[in-house]
Amino acid sequence: MAALIRRDLRLSIRQKQDLLNPLLFFIMVVALFPLGVSPEASFLSEAGAGILWVGALLATMLSLDHLFRFDFEDGTLEQIALQPQPLFLLVLAKTLAHWLVTGLPLVLLTPLLGMMLFLDGNSVAVLCLTLLIGTPVLSLIGSVGAALTVGLRAGGVLLSLLVIPLYIPVLIFGTGTVMAASSGADVSGHLALMAAMLVLAAMLAPLAAAAALKISLSTS
Repeated sequence: MAALIRRDLRLSIRQKQDLLNPLLFFIMVVALFPLGVSPEASFLSEAGAGILWVGALLATMLSLDHLFRFDFEDGTLEQIALQPQPLFLLVLAKTLAHWLVTGLPLVLLTPLLGMMLFLDGNSVAVLCLTLLIGTPVLSLIGSVGAALTVGLRAGGVLLSLLVIPLYIPVLIFGTGTVMAASSGADVSGHLALMAAMLVLAAMLAPLAAAAALKISLSTS
């Protein structure tokens, strides 16, 4: 698993456009939203959590199609599937590498963009925490869709249709936690539910993605 994570990180660093595209997309979505709706501070502070969460969701989904596709096209994925280690552990390693180059940078960018949207310090802190818990869930759920569509030519469109409905609960709880924090309510229950989502996704998503990869490889 460690060797596979190091390999994927090295490949991501070499392919800088794939590394930077989700971050630039995230920044552009957040920067353009006030221009298209309203630049008023009161509106942006109220809608800022939702804007940042939607931007992070779309930026994560933008890079999901590459999670297995390059390895599938050059035959590396078949070699990974033939390893003596359980396939779901290797899928978990690739998903973790995907989060490290996509989800974690989004979390690190969030404080700066949150201040740009006039969020207060407490809301920014809670927002970063929800993204730190929620973005791995997005990558884990997305790995199942990426595994199902890896052998399809128009897999990107189908991938979006598959994963967006599954992303909705994460989006609702993520934005709801920040709104509760901004109103002074206790958010420990919200964070516990999001942590439960992460544990459930970490347990089930690699198994489902591994089974989907076996199906995709057998039909290719």
